[in-house]
Amino acid sequence: MSTQQARQTGIGSGFGALSTADDVLEGIDLSGRTALVTGGYSGLGLEISRALSKAGAHVVVPARRPGTAEAALRGTDRVEVQALDLADQDSVRHFADRFLASHRTLDILINNAGVMACPETRVGPDNAWESHFAINHLGHFALVNRLYTALSPGTARVVSVASSGHFLSDIRWTDPHFDQGYDRWLAYAQSKTANALFALHLDSLSATGKGVRAFSVHPGSILTPLQRHVPREEQLAQGWMSDDGTPAQGFKSPAQGAATAVWAATSPLLDARGGAYCQDCDIAEPATTDDMLIGGVKPWARDPESAARLWQLSAELTGLGDALA
Repeated sequence: MSTQQARQTGIGSGFGALSTADDVLEGIDLSGRTALVTGGYSGLGLEISRALSKAGAHVVVPARRPGTAEAALRGTDRVEVQALDLADQDSVRHFADRFLASHRTLDILINNAGVMACPETRVGPDNAWESHFAINHLGHFALVNRLYTALSPGTARVVSVASSGHFLSDIRWTDPHFDQGYDRWLAYAQSKTANALFALHLDSLSATGKGVRAFSVHPGSILTPLQRHVPREEQLAQGWMSDDGTPAQGFKSPAQGAATAVWAATSPLLDARGGAYCQDCDIAEPATTDDMLIGGVKPWARDPESAARLWQLSAELTGLGDALA
């Protein structure tokens, strides 16, 4: 069995698809720990922030809409909101500079924020970057690289929220920014493959040096504000919900959807299993079907050569090639 295959074998965590973030954190004391959760004020991110705070962590929530974030998190203890727009590399740099100036360490960094199936949008230098790739991947790539020195040596974990949406596309090496024709679902899919490959290569770079472990997670199928760009008629046609808005069988609640990210960020069972793609609070098995509700992970999201190639491309685009050197 190859190293990559070994990493993608379930370990019997004791939790499952119906476990919630609070279930996963029961008995875990995060007092004195600092966590950062991008998008930690809406949908899954809000549930992640609440659960980590309840377990005692101080939670930093970078937000494109700080006022909205503060309102959503009102009543949640040990939370601070700071401005950050992942689509804007200058904003990422300014946020990271402010955090580093505070001389705090980070124990948990969860790359949760993202967009799905948006209309074609261009951001970045000369508006040349496709928005899913730029926000879901490049923004987080830059954030982690810029905050890397703040990650607690030997104990910190970085978790990237991916998706079974990665089933639909590998990295489009010859046209990652969809200059030759835009497809909103393929754009989302590519960015989710990128999330998995990012975690894989980050772990390979940092595990034997600084001792930081990285993971990617599929949270499951959940109806949240992430679907804001998907018309209700399309959601009905896809079978995601019934006419009265009830989620389809097999869909999770936000609290259940948040569980795998929290598990990956805290479980001692993963101390020596960095780089894994996780699902249902366990390490996911390789996908044997194209059924996204069943999930698993496709081989293109587990390829170490692709992960290294994506890292190099991302470093060139963001100008952060030596950040982990």
